[in-house]
Amino acid sequence: MHCVRQKSVSVLSRQCCGGFHNLIPGFIEPAPKWNLQRQLRRTKVLSVASMNPHVKEMEYAVRGPIVIRAAEIEADLNKGVPKPFTEVIRANIGDCHATGQSPIKFLRQVVTLCVFPDLMTEPNFPSDAKDRAQRILNDCGGKSVGAYSDSAGLMVVRKDIADFISKRDGQPASFENVYLSTGASDGIKTIMKMLMTGKSGKDRAGVMIPIPQYPLYTATTAEYNAYTINYYLDEDNKWALNIPDLEKSLDAARPHCKPRAIVVINPGNPTGQVLSRKNIEDVIKFAKRENLFILADEVYQDNVYDENSEFFSFKKVLTEMGPDYNNVELASFMSSSKGFMGECGFRAGYFEAVNLDPEVVPYLNKSISAKLCSSVPGQALMDVIVNPPKPSEPSYTHFMQEKENVLSQLKEKALLTTNTFNSIEGMKCNILQGAMYAFPRIFLPPKAIETAKSMGISPDFLYCSELLEATGICVVPGSGFDGKEFLVSILFSLCD
Repeated sequence: MHCVRQKSVSVLSRQCCGGFHNLIPGFIEPAPKWNLQRQLRRTKVLSVASMNPHVKEMEYAVRGPIVIRAAEIEADLNKGVPKPFTEVIRANIGDCHATGQSPIKFLRQVVTLCVFPDLMTEPNFPSDAKDRAQRILNDCGGKSVGAYSDSAGLMVVRKDIADFISKRDGQPASFENVYLSTGASDGIKTIMKMLMTGKSGKDRAGVMIPIPQYPLYTATTAEYNAYTINYYLDEDNKWALNIPDLEKSLDAARPHCKPRAIVVINPGNPTGQVLSRKNIEDVIKFAKRENLFILADEVYQDNVYDENSEFFSFKKVLTEMGPDYNNVELASFMSSSKGFMGECGFRAGYFEAVNLDPEVVPYLNKSISAKLCSSVPGQALMDVIVNPPKPSEPSYTHFMQEKENVLSQLKEKALLTTNTFNSIEGMKCNILQGAMYAFPRIFLPPKAIETAKSMGISPDFLYCSELLEATGICVVPGSGFDGKEFLVSILFSLCD
């Protein structure tokens, strides 16, 4: 019992006492000195100093400081804090449902039936919605969207996507080249990860990215320790890709990286252009000549407003260029978030990868398998997007009315936005041929530019900040899209 009276108990004496001291009421064994010292010395495993440096380099302008400030202002308005406006208008991102667009009824009906099959007996659901839902459920494990699918996606959905691509392009497509993803962003990151060299310095992968650019791409190159090869879109030529400029950008980057891929966004985000077939052909020829993998971001393919413009998929143009281009590798991306659907929250998407080295495909499949699968309800939604009601089916008329209504409203907004910007002194905006954004140039007075520089911020950031504080309109500075220094611009979404 002598050991109980000691102020500290050694490991050996505790063992000798057999734990009997635990029976003494009120006895608290002090922590060993070595343990206290260890706790004092311990620092967090994950700190700003120790975390992945490539994550720290990531930037994403469409959810940056201006957007954070907008949320703070919204909180103030909810508390009754007086402002010169009553609401924040979020024109910073293409989230149409968040700004009032109604869901397409047929899409939601099919997904609802997939999620809760008991509703199949309800008369309020049309027969074509029930048929599609049952067809999808039959391909699910246990006939439930709560089960995992194959990593590449449900077979029935992949086949429907391949059929959609075939009809769109007038060229064959194989479901084996189709992969469902958690939005287009997930598919893009999957392919970009495959393209990385795993090396640093001049041996790391280089990816050509359009400027102005969608921030996902530079954020991903930073995260993956790749080298960003900026190429500038030609503002004076409807934001087209200028091949001599592509060559200059590529040549300048060679000492710093191993160029591996080129990203093309068509219709353009944030610039709103629709590439001509000739421009696409020139890009494909350039990619072949320079041995580059093409990533074609085509999520806005339904959003074409200019009567003189037409969407051509890279897959269609590449295939029609003939067998000389059969070795050009291409991944094309699609999403439920844009188009007439605007279903951002479902995070549904897919990509088609063609002309891959057959020996690479098992490794792509392995990479995708590590993520198990994309959201199965999202896969169901994507199936309805590519397999909408047919003219002979009961939901066709209403579906087409809703679809055309959304697209016509976006078209009207595109024209109104362009005309409005061009009517304001000190602003200039190209015709919005497609997508969901305007990217106007703003000619700020010298005093405003000097003020911004004295504050250590870009002039367009100052403009956007003051616009938000004075009017409640939230837009994104063009500098967040890596615009040229002289290009003081903002991003303005058509969704609001």
